[in-house]
Amino acid sequence: MENTMAREFVSHPINGDELWYPSKLASYSKGLPHDALGEVDLEAYQALTKAIEGDGEFSAIPLGGTRMLENPEATYSFNMTGYDPNDVYIEPPPAFASAETAAEMVELYWHARLRDVPFTDYDTHPLVEAATDELGDLDDFLGPTKDGTITAQTLFRGNLEGALVGPHISQFLYQDIQRGMIRQNQKFPVATPGRDFMTAYQPWLEIQNGRPPTASEGYSDERYIITGRDLATLVHRDTPHQLFLAAALILLDAGVPLDEGNPYTDSHVQSSFIDYGIQDVIGAVTSIVLDVQHANWYHKWQVHRRLRPEAFGGRLHNHLIGKKDYPIDGQLLDAAGVGRTRDKFGTYLLPQAYPEGAPLHPAFPAGHGGIAGACVTVLKAYFEEEARLPVAVRPTADGTALEPIRESLTVGGELNKLATNHTLGRNWAGIHYRSDGADGLRMGERLAISCLRDRLQSKAAVGSFTLTTFDGEKIEIQS
Repeated sequence: MENTMAREFVSHPINGDELWYPSKLASYSKGLPHDALGEVDLEAYQALTKAIEGDGEFSAIPLGGTRMLENPEATYSFNMTGYDPNDVYIEPPPAFASAETAAEMVELYWHARLRDVPFTDYDTHPLVEAATDELGDLDDFLGPTKDGTITAQTLFRGNLEGALVGPHISQFLYQDIQRGMIRQNQKFPVATPGRDFMTAYQPWLEIQNGRPPTASEGYSDERYIITGRDLATLVHRDTPHQLFLAAALILLDAGVPLDEGNPYTDSHVQSSFIDYGIQDVIGAVTSIVLDVQHANWYHKWQVHRRLRPEAFGGRLHNHLIGKKDYPIDGQLLDAAGVGRTRDKFGTYLLPQAYPEGAPLHPAFPAGHGGIAGACVTVLKAYFEEEARLPVAVRPTADGTALEPIRESLTVGGELNKLATNHTLGRNWAGIHYRSDGADGLRMGERLAISCLRDRLQSKAAVGSFTLTTFDGEKIEIQS
């Protein structure tokens, strides 16, 4: 079917990579046919972009294997509430040759080397010290610091308020979930330690062409999250709203106060049963997922088409073995984390936690980032984010049980931490850059604010939502 739905959208800033490199070396092309260097067949790439831009048919896109692209036509869908996808602003991703992208890739190589190190061992583990030393010397590395220094306690965390307080993992990924009469713990089978994928060149190339992986992942016994690989496992096959619906149920079960703008808070006659209460928050946190995914897909396919880190790793490998010169910043070429990967696996490819690597859609923005940004914004709007969680816990050393800790943790801080866990879990897998998630969070937040404003207009009682944005601004949303 020919795509006849093309229309002019609002202009959005881009990083220029697709225009700058005629070979499309810096653009997403996974699933299309590639040559021996992993560079895309240009006719296939042109067929993809023509379909996306409304000048061709999606059915005419040639694939390199049996795996299908993930719904590029959804870039033309629109929303019934809040902003339409093309009206949601997002900063462009860092350019391929930039120091920031190089720093992001260095961090990803260290993610891969440290996947199986428990977070509680960070203060004493020699590889953690090597990672913090190297990342601290990079230009334009935008991870969090303490007094300007990357430490074991800031490594691989998010920059949002609360993300550096308490355990590495949010309370909303540890505490029990009350689902009606069923109380559920959050232990799950974790991926087998030490199993990394796409470290040999031929399997890497076949997967770029869209062929299914021949390897498969194994699983160990159930436990709570104690390592980066555990977190990557959690966000591998999760349903989009899963973690945030669970967070809403935890907040409701804990009796956390509702937002100060709730018009029924001081009522002596009626409760917020339908509007502003339990049914409203559950409906909002689940329904917003499709709206934000439309925005994610618009920017992924229509605007940015950023290549995945696994493809960047292929460029780096071929550059370092002398197959071809690529415009890669020198701090990545000289990175110790890259050299350690070569020593272990025999290639410079970025080790992946998932056998299939990244899904078949572009990197920027991260889908998990946009979803986290939107869902956490909804939860901060409905609940009092300054409230303290009544209990705080952490897993035992083996991850099989929880133990109480003496930490005073706020609802807003732990929701922010949940948002960063949700996005950085995909970085732990090797399939996203830090900026994919960080900018995706803010895009999801903007979309959510517009949806919440529309949601207020449908209610009989006049209320408002008050929340603190990811950038620390206190705002009130009114109808």
